[in-house]
Amino acid sequence: MHLIQFIDDKGHRAVGVTQNGQTHTVNAVTSVYELVQASLAGSGSLAATIADKGLGAAIDKQALLTENRLLAPIDHPDPAHLHVTGTGLTHLGSAATRDAMHKNTDKPANELTDSMKMFRMGLENGKPAAGQKGVQPEWFYKGNGHVVINPGAAIPSPSFALDAGEEPEIAGIYVIDAKGQPRRLGFALGNEFSDHVTERINYLYLAHSKLRACSFGPELRVGDLPRHIEGTSKIRRDGDVLWQKPFLSGEDNMSHTIANLEYHHFKYDLFCQPGDVHVHMFGTATLSFADGISTRPDDVFEIEEAQFGLPLRNPVRVEQEKPVVIAGLY
Repeated sequence: MHLIQFIDDKGHRAVGVTQNGQTHTVNAVTSVYELVQASLAGSGSLAATIADKGLGAAIDKQALLTENRLLAPIDHPDPAHLHVTGTGLTHLGSAATRDAMHKNTDKPANELTDSMKMFRMGLENGKPAAGQKGVQPEWFYKGNGHVVINPGAAIPSPSFALDAGEEPEIAGIYVIDAKGQPRRLGFALGNEFSDHVTERINYLYLAHSKLRACSFGPELRVGDLPRHIEGTSKIRRDGDVLWQKPFLSGEDNMSHTIANLEYHHFKYDLFCQPGDVHVHMFGTATLSFADGISTRPDDVFEIEEAQFGLPLRNPVRVEQEKPVVIAGLY
């Protein structure tokens, strides 16, 4: 079952569900968040709540994509209560680029960078047995709901950014229930979008490099994550494919289990506040930056994997410089 949010023919928000190859509107709800709250208050099951509300008109998802009427597959009425976070060095092969970016050429060749040390820690203890705690991963904060860009919309790169690079990832989608229990809804394609040149200056700039916009969706795949995910990441320039590469995800291609990554995020009470939404990116091993690509305004990022439905496409644009003015209030 897949969920989408979109703008209907009358300009109103609506929710759609795809089941058995057919997509229909869901009656009596205008957001996935509203649908989730109804499920928590009632059956506790998204499928049961959808069945209870009933289905409306059939939807042409491809037309919605073409007409840029798709929204992120979940949002929050107050964007400050949606948290975008992520983990890095979680995928087999993901250490190579980071190791090269962070390597200090003054050190002996046999000394490991901090990135490689972190990656090896994941290989050794990122997949603990059920009920046991594994090693914690690299973790970063990306922003709140204000950084989320709808599928099809342009991802803004700040005027001060040194790079505007895609990161094709899988995002876990969660809502915290009234008792502070994280409730997993499912997973979506994500473009985590980072400034890799800034990060390459010094790995301690990682936090700066991650404070950028992002996009995820267009569809929310309800349920568990497939163990093997094999999609395609592309960059189009002037209509032509500039760069293309497969990306792998799912636990068969990761050095951590999803359960271990979830534990090390939600172990903090800060992230278990009732009503909040969490979009947690699980990392990647595929970057165009690693192949020497430097994106330009109007380049289009395209991330696709058949198990997640429609592709995620976003052009990139560079923002105008904004003066930083600090006003006192004393």
